[in-house]
Amino acid sequence: MQVISVNVGLPREVLWKGKIVTTGIFKEPVEGRVMMQTLNLDGDRQADLSVHGGKDKAVYAYPFEHYDYWRHKLPDIDLPWGMFGENLTTVGLLEDDINIGDRFQIGSAEVMVTQPRMPCYKLGIKFGRADIVKQFLDSRLTGFYFSVLQEGQVGNGDTFELISRDSNNVTIADITRLYARETDDLELLHRAVKLEALPINWRDYFQQQIKKLNR
Repeated sequence: MQVISVNVGLPREVLWKGKIVTTGIFKEPVEGRVMMQTLNLDGDRQADLSVHGGKDKAVYAYPFEHYDYWRHKLPDIDLPWGMFGENLTTVGLLEDDINIGDRFQIGSAEVMVTQPRMPCYKLGIKFGRADIVKQFLDSRLTGFYFSVLQEGQVGNGDTFELISRDSNNVTIADITRLYARETDDLELLHRAVKLEALPINWRDYFQQQIKKLNR
């Protein structure tokens, strides 16, 4: 479990469908050690803080393993590290394998897994095609967000050392399946709403699903 690329970028203005839009999705790989702070990495910012960033979305990670899928799906598009707006391109951490609430040491920082990534239209800006948002959701290759429990420096080649595994055993993939209503597993829904590491808006959404299933 390792970081193969640290990627950062500041918001920029782009023209999209005839309008000027500000987005922070353009990330580029950087060398050397980078400070991981409570809200983001040094040199990195989010544009629309109402839906991006914050403590629960401080750092976005996307698995290296998924790039092969996208290279096959989108053969005409160049896919450098950071293409999905991720801060960390990782290897060895997949959505089916990590739980909400899992804690890791990476470099001198400590992070906790909080939620999958649900894309907005700005992913379409990055790829130059609006249909990528649906393709991304359909793929279920969401990547995942970390909150930063202890600030510290990270860099390419740093390994993820598991500090503790959340005992509720609700994976990133479980949350995505529940969100997409691919499963009506009440027991899993009840475990999901008890996850303190899962942001309240997710828990409220799943609580509503439980109410509907109990009618």
